[in-house]
Amino acid sequence: MPTASAAPARPPGGPTTPGVGPTTPGRRLPPGVVFLSRGGRERVRACRLRAVKVAVLAEAVPGETRVALLPDAVTTLVNAGLTVVVAAGAGSRALAPDHAYVAAGAEVVPDVGLADVDVLLHVRPLSPETVGALRAGAVTVGFCSPAGELDTVRALRDARVTSFAMELVPRISRAQSMDALTSQALVAGYRCVLEAAMRLPRFFPLFMTAAGTVPPARVLVLGAGVAGLQAIATARRLGAVVSAYDVRPASADEVRSMGATFVELDLESLAGSGGYAREMSEDRARRQRELLAPHVADADIVITTAAVPGRPAPLLVTTEMLAGMKPGSVVVDLAAESGGNVEGSVAGEEVAVGVATATGTPGAPDGTVRVFGMRDAASTMPADASRLYGKNVANLLLLMTRDGEVVPDLEDEVLAGACLTHGGTVRHEPTAGLLGEQLLTAGGEA
Repeated sequence: MPTASAAPARPPGGPTTPGVGPTTPGRRLPPGVVFLSRGGRERVRACRLRAVKVAVLAEAVPGETRVALLPDAVTTLVNAGLTVVVAAGAGSRALAPDHAYVAAGAEVVPDVGLADVDVLLHVRPLSPETVGALRAGAVTVGFCSPAGELDTVRALRDARVTSFAMELVPRISRAQSMDALTSQALVAGYRCVLEAAMRLPRFFPLFMTAAGTVPPARVLVLGAGVAGLQAIATARRLGAVVSAYDVRPASADEVRSMGATFVELDLESLAGSGGYAREMSEDRARRQRELLAPHVADADIVITTAAVPGRPAPLLVTTEMLAGMKPGSVVVDLAAESGGNVEGSVAGEEVAVGVATATGTPGAPDGTVRVFGMRDAASTMPADASRLYGKNVANLLLLMTRDGEVVPDLEDEVLAGACLTHGGTVRHEPTAGLLGEQLLTAGGEA
C-alpha cells in the first residue's frame, strides 16, 4: 500500500480521521493497515481497509432447499470479525427470512458480486461458471462431489481457488463438529423411516385392544452407519420391531444399543478406514444376498443405507428378493442417487414390484411391494438440515480464521484432509487420479 503525506492536525479531542505519512522516512505500511491521526499525533492502528467477505448464495440445484448458513451461524462468523453477505431469499426455503439474516449481522443483497468475495459457502457443488467468477486465491467451503464433478474440480484448479470439500473432512474426534456427512446422514436416516411409515398400510406399534391384538411392524435396516442407526432409533420410537445388518461386525454393539437385533451372517468382515465399509467382491455380494433373502422376506419394511465412498452403492436387494416379500411391504432405498442398494429403485420415484404368487404362477402377482428411492433426503427437512450444516461449515471456517483473517493452515490435519484444490493443484489424490495425474497444476505440470 503506498504511503501519503501526513494528515493535517486537528484540534485535541477532534474526530479520528484516516491519515498517513509515517514519521520515520521509508517506513512501509503492512497490508491492511492504515495510519490514523488524532490531535496532531500520529498513531498506527491495525484497521483493515476491507474485512474478509464471506458470501452465501441461493442454491441453484433444482429441489435443493437447504442453505449454507442460517442466521445463528452468521452471528458466529460476524463475532469472529468476518463480514457476511447473503443473497436475498437464499434462506427462504429453509425458513430463514432476509430480516433474520440482517438481525444476525449479515448484509442481504439482491445480487452477490463474486469478483470480490473472499470465501464462498455452499451446499451443493458449484458450477464451473460460478467458479470462473471467483478471484484467484478465494476460498470455497461446501460439498464438492469430486468424483462426479470433475469439470468443477478442473475449474477450481485452473482458477487457483482454495476449495474445501465437506465430504473430505477427516472422521476424527477433533473434526466431529465439522462432519457434515454425519449431520446430513442423521437427517436422512430419520426422514426415510417417516417415508416408509406413510407408505405402509398398517400400524408401526403393537396395539392391544378389545377387538384384538395388532402386532408391531417388522423393520429391517441394511447398513448401520449414521443414517442406519438413526433409522433404527426412529423406527424404534414409532414402536416397530427392528433388526439390522452391516458388513462391519464392530457395528453390532451399536445396533444392539439402539434396541435392535443384529443380523449375523457367516461372512468375513469388510470394515474399512474411517468407519466406512470396503468394497466387496461379486462372489461375496452374491452370497450375502442369499443369506439376507429370508430376513428381507420376513420384514414389513426394508430400509437400505449402505454406501462405499467414491464408489457406486452396493446391490443388496434384488428383484427376486423383492418378489419374495409380503404384499404391501415397503422398501426405502436411501442410496438410490448413487446407484441404489435395491435393484430397480429410481431416485425420487416410487416403483411397484409384483409379489410372487403362492403357486408360483408367473404373471399373476398377489400384490405389490412399494420401492421408494430417496432423493435429496436432507433437503426434505431444510430447516434442521441447514442448521446442522451451517454449524459444520462455520466451525471449519473458524478453524482457518485468525484475527479476522482467513488463512488456511494446510499443515493442520483437518484442513489438509478436507482441501480439494489449492494454488492450482488438485490435492486430493483419488480425484487427481481420476483427472489422469497424481499432482495436477494449472500449468499442466505434474
